[in-house]
Amino acid sequence: MSCTKPYNPKVIASANNYLVVEGTINTGGDSTMIKLSRTVNISAVTTTNPVTNATVVIQDDQNQSYSLQNLNNGYYTSPILNLINTRKYRLSVTTSDGKIYLSDYVTPITTPPIDSIGFNVVSNKQQGTGLQISINTHDPNNNTHYYRWDYVETWQFRAKYQSQYISNGTEIVYRTPAQNIFSCYGNSISNNILLGSSAKLSQDVISQAPITFIASTSEKVEQRYSINIKQYALSADAYNYFELLKQNTEELGSIFDAQPAQLTGNIHCTTDATLPVIGYISAGSVQQKRIYINVTQLPNAWLPTYPYDCELDTAYFSNPKSGVNEVERYLVPLYSSSIPTVQFYEGGPAPAGYLYSDVDCVDCTIRGTVTKPSFWQ
Repeated sequence: MSCTKPYNPKVIASANNYLVVEGTINTGGDSTMIKLSRTVNISAVTTTNPVTNATVVIQDDQNQSYSLQNLNNGYYTSPILNLINTRKYRLSVTTSDGKIYLSDYVTPITTPPIDSIGFNVVSNKQQGTGLQISINTHDPNNNTHYYRWDYVETWQFRAKYQSQYISNGTEIVYRTPAQNIFSCYGNSISNNILLGSSAKLSQDVISQAPITFIASTSEKVEQRYSINIKQYALSADAYNYFELLKQNTEELGSIFDAQPAQLTGNIHCTTDATLPVIGYISAGSVQQKRIYINVTQLPNAWLPTYPYDCELDTAYFSNPKSGVNEVERYLVPLYSSSIPTVQFYEGGPAPAGYLYSDVDCVDCTIRGTVTKPSFWQ
């Protein structure tokens, strides 16, 4: 017999809120996006703490500067800059409290194109059955060696039941095509650090580097799925930073994992050298590639698991036992969370009422949007 005592070290409730800088100075044909935030305590309820009132500037070693626009949500962006690759660049951040942060000057790295994005049906004990997305790339000049990737997923999915009717506050009427809530588009971004290295190989080739796994029961592969992957070439120092960050954030939790290590980036507070700063700023071009996967390319036996428990219920114009107009009571009010799907009949020529279900089971817009993305093919 033994007692379990809670362990609450002071560090998890400390008042530290260090600056976090994320992003890459894009010297090629795309915009630059920098995200600023501050760390939060492990014990805090809030998990995000964006910095919304800073001044962010890209500077080169020839005294040229390029200001980034504040989007007021922690993101700062610039249009396509087409910077000169023979110059060095750094990031300057001035926060509202007057503190100045500067990254080290870095030399831009040209990122080679993505050769292909592949997908394979896999089945293993750790992940189960599903779709493994992987990437292939190489540098014919044998100069890159260190790579990082991130991605955005988009997919088509459907609600459990299709609603043909809608309440106008007075009665139930036919739903117009513009009022579709059956078919939607969902999206998500990568939340893991994805790295690859060919430094120990004779050729600068990355083959079938795993990007993400999609379970066979996921609604991402219910109809049509797309992934857009961005590729970044890294210096050896940048790669080591992200590898250590990945180890500290994703590979901890068991007694066999490595101990957390001190994380040192290339950004410094020039007004207070004792302040830690989290982040590593690189510069260079970015390559990207998109693929689509249709349900017809996947095993027929794959069936998505709907995220909610759903069932249809009946609402009568006149309940056979009580005589209550359930349609008027339950479905007509605009505040109702029940949505009519189809009419049902009980032997007569006129409908007896409507089948209905909860909003979670009928309205796909609670988890996505009916607006087709501009890039969607």
